Amino acid sequence: MTVPVYKKKDFVSDQVVRWCPGCGDYSILSQVQSTFAGLGVLRENFAVISGIGCSSRFPYYMETYGFHTIHGRAPAFASGLKATRPELSVWVISGDGDMLSIGGNHIIHALRRNFDINVLLFNNRIYGLTKGQYSPTSEVGKKTKSTPFGSIDQPFNPIQLALGAGGTLIARAIDVDAKHLQSMLETSHAHKGTGFIEIYQNCNIFNDGAFDEYRGKGEREENALYLEHGKPMVWGKTVRKGLILEGTTFKVVELGEAYSEDDCCIHDEGNYIQAQLLSQINGNGFPVPLGVMYREQRPTYETAFQDQVTAARGKLGNGDLEALVKGGDTWRVS
Repeated sequence: MTVPVYKKKDFVSDQVVRWCPGCGDYSILSQVQSTFAGLGVLRENFAVISGIGCSSRFPYYMETYGFHTIHGRAPAFASGLKATRPELSVWVISGDGDMLSIGGNHIIHALRRNFDINVLLFNNRIYGLTKGQYSPTSEVGKKTKSTPFGSIDQPFNPIQLALGAGGTLIARAIDVDAKHLQSMLETSHAHKGTGFIEIYQNCNIFNDGAFDEYRGKGEREENALYLEHGKPMVWGKTVRKGLILEGTTFKVVELGEAYSEDDCCIHDEGNYIQAQLLSQINGNGFPVPLGVMYREQRPTYETAFQDQVTAARGKLGNGDLEALVKGGDTWRVS
């Protein structure tokens, strides 16, 4: 079937977008709509699945199929949909509170199973919809309505969590960096397996400025490291800097007389140990890494599932639900 030539407006629903003015979600929504238009997928073959939270209003604003599910369970719903309708392009939209708190169990199993789905984690380091409590990614010492003396929780590192759970495509982007975010969305779509993208997203009401050093174009050039496979890890416009490996840790060096780009580490998306090191740096003189941190290819769950069903039918024939229910280990209570 020929796919129509879509434009962004074809993915804009008739619903009024109800986010606070200035919220970073607007930018993400715009980039997703623009990206979907160019993916070569029939509009009716998209499914946008969300949980609970500000970000989880997303399906209402997309002119696609969608499902606004329950708190933390979006990965589970998406997994079931992909297992039974593998031809669909399935996208999970969730926030740091929804996915990493009550939904923590569901996302780790979706990642390890490697469904061919796309997971967008909107990380604003706060609970926005419920009016500003600290979240699983809030920094130690964060003062909120639920932590008036400062949070004493050690925050989750979403990239490390995804790596530990066995994610096969793990990346990071920023809400207002439109070109780069679209590139990451396209990369996730092209990847056969679970694409996990942490998106730094500003909540201008309850946690404004959490990512200011990376959101402004000038600040981003000085503080963000854009990862490119096979290229040296360098950044900075005013002062060029790079990462070198010193023992088993990264070290920041200034490029000039003592060091050049040739001395810097080369990014390798397939290097798991390097990805672990990258996941640990952010601030304290280090840049925030943006882009694909890690990528590998392995069989997807839905492909193995469909192969298993086909093999079982070839050996045993089509099943009989009534016979299954009434046969085997059944009993009657009189």
